Amino acid sequence: MRIGLYPGTFDPLTLGHIDIITRACALVDRLVIGVAINRDKGPLFPLEDRVAMIEAECAMLSAQTGTEIVAHPFENLLIDCARDVGATMILRGLRAVADFEYEFQMVGMNRALDSSIETVFLMADARRQAIASRLVKEIARLGGDVSSFVTPAVRERLVARFA
Repeated sequence: MRIGLYPGTFDPLTLGHIDIITRACALVDRLVIGVAINRDKGPLFPLEDRVAMIEAECAMLSAQTGTEIVAHPFENLLIDCARDVGATMILRGLRAVADFEYEFQMVGMNRALDSSIETVFLMADARRQAIASRLVKEIARLGGDVSSFVTPAVRERLVARFA
C-alpha cells in the first residue's frame, strides 16, 4: 500500500489545497492530510475545525478516487509524523519559485533525518497559484469575496468567523 503524507496548517482549507489533494490521490492508496498544530502561527480556526473541514471536503473525493483520505493532527517533526503514519512519501504543493527555495531546504533536512522517505512536489494548477490561506483570511477579514478561493462550506465558516 502506497501511503503519502500531505502536511500543512490548512487554516483554512483552500481550493489550492484541494487541487493538490486531488492529484495526490493518483499517486497513493492512502493519503494522510497532516494537520499541523503550530501554536506559534496562532491559527484562525481551532484544530478541530480544520480537521472537520478536511474530512467534509475530502469525503466525496475519497469515494470518487478510491483513495482513503484521512486527517491526522500532528505536533512533532514532519519526518516523525511520516514514520508514525507509515508514509513513504511526503507530498508538497509548489506555487512559485519562492516556495521551492523553502521546500528545497526542508527536503535536505528531512533526507538527513530519514533518507527512505521521498518528497514529491506537485505544481499548483495555474488557476490556483495565487491562493494562499494567509491571503484568503485577510480578504475574508476585510469583507471581501473569497468564493473563488475556497469551497462554499469553508466560505461560510470564514464569513461566520469574521461576522
